[in-house]
Amino acid sequence: MPLLAMHTSPVILNHIGEIMTISNQSNQQRATKFTVPGLHETSANRAIATLDNRMVALLDLALTLKHVHWNVVGPNFIGVHEMLDPQVDAVRNMTDTIAERIATLGGSPVGTPQSIVDRRTWHDYSLGKASAIEHLGALDLVYNGVNSDHRKAIGEMAELDPVSEDMLIGQLTDLEQFQWFIRAHLESSDGDLLTANSQTELAAAKSALS
Repeated sequence: MPLLAMHTSPVILNHIGEIMTISNQSNQQRATKFTVPGLHETSANRAIATLDNRMVALLDLALTLKHVHWNVVGPNFIGVHEMLDPQVDAVRNMTDTIAERIATLGGSPVGTPQSIVDRRTWHDYSLGKASAIEHLGALDLVYNGVNSDHRKAIGEMAELDPVSEDMLIGQLTDLEQFQWFIRAHLESSDGDLLTANSQTELAAAKSALS
């Protein structure tokens, strides 16, 4: 997959003369000095960090799904094209829910484009215009990453904040259903998944053609 693209941001100096980009200036917005009743500040800070990671992942997922919606071609075009828009809408709502939970806990959700690029730990989606089955193969790997990390975050939240845990469980229910929709196109009559051994999106796209 391609390396992360380099971005340049306008330069600003802070009060002591250090160079700051617009992005990290936004990330230094002051959070509140309190959190929800009954939750320790340390637990709140850890929960906010975990939720921020999931918010960035879902913002990225919504854009990726819309990118595929625009660039899918060939047989099954209309079915895949129309299947993805409800997923985009649902994932966007998930990001809003997470952002508001971050604010509720006393954090400051940051969703500006450069800050999202700065905070994500994965590469851009690998396919441009491609057939429906190729995109579905690649999206299966995208959902592998998003859903496994969401499940990991649920485990972390079990010890930190059961309210956020419950929120993430509800989201994962929908995310796993969306992946099931994708995988239904990739499953053989014997129950095998065409992309099962693929390690990259490009490899998954190629495997989906077989």
